[in-house]
Amino acid sequence: MRFDEAVKLFARHLETERLRSRETVRAYLADLRDFRSHLEAHGGLEDVSGIDPLHVRGFLASRFGKIKKVTMGRKLAAVRTFFRFLRRERLVSSNPAEGIRAPKREKPAPRALSVDEMHRFFVRNPAMAKRDLAIFELLYSSGLRVGELTGLKIQDLDLKNGWVRVVGKGSKERYVPVGSKAIKAIEEYLPVRDLLLTQKRPWTDSEALFVNRRGGPLSSRTVRRILKAYLDAAGLTRDASPHTFRHSFATHLLVGGADLRSIQELLGHASLSTTQRYTRVDLGRLMEVYDRAHPRSGSIKKSS
Repeated sequence: MRFDEAVKLFARHLETERLRSRETVRAYLADLRDFRSHLEAHGGLEDVSGIDPLHVRGFLASRFGKIKKVTMGRKLAAVRTFFRFLRRERLVSSNPAEGIRAPKREKPAPRALSVDEMHRFFVRNPAMAKRDLAIFELLYSSGLRVGELTGLKIQDLDLKNGWVRVVGKGSKERYVPVGSKAIKAIEEYLPVRDLLLTQKRPWTDSEALFVNRRGGPLSSRTVRRILKAYLDAAGLTRDASPHTFRHSFATHLLVGGADLRSIQELLGHASLSTTQRYTRVDLGRLMEVYDRAHPRSGSIKKSS
């Protein structure tokens, strides 16, 4: 069957059987037209039964570097779905796109608040509850995931020596330093915690470090909700989350001169490649430093 005829059948299938919207059908057809253009430019192949994996790989290779990886993935998905339909209808014997993987999407650099923004967060919330202050000081001080924070037990703390025991992903245990401001905030919160525990219900976990008003363990969802209110009060971005504090912790350590291996240990990353994402966060500042300091950067004015 000719390519154009097969596309018409596929479009009808999307509209009548799968009940896809006009916009979705239009997007599929646009990607298939792009694929057809590639085929025409490389021999003018018309019969869909003659298309093989090399044609599909060549199509993706021809678009590499010209479009975003996410767009390449979408085009591959359109071709794969098209041939899946044709195979179901027994118009082709195999799906030439079935075993081809889409290019990996680049993960965006983690979002972090600047040092000034972090300072503003605490300064502009002077009436922050003692428990909440302890939570956010600890998140920023030690770079914990919000799930790690809500899972902390009172016995995990060693405030005298400035450490906290954390159980991260895969039940991996690590010990993380706690900064002086976080230690002070936790010390001021602990009497409040003791008071809340006197009102606890029988089924509550009395070992939890951070508890709610009824003495029960605090949830990650509650931490996110509380943070949003404080961010609004400080006039900071609304898309920040508890994980933003973790990103800020890592970024500020990197800018301060900490090496990636140390940051990896503190964050509990299994792979250094995960930690290396932070090297892109402050690239602009590093380039400014390079331009000012390196004798071969080309931006230093020559003395006359």
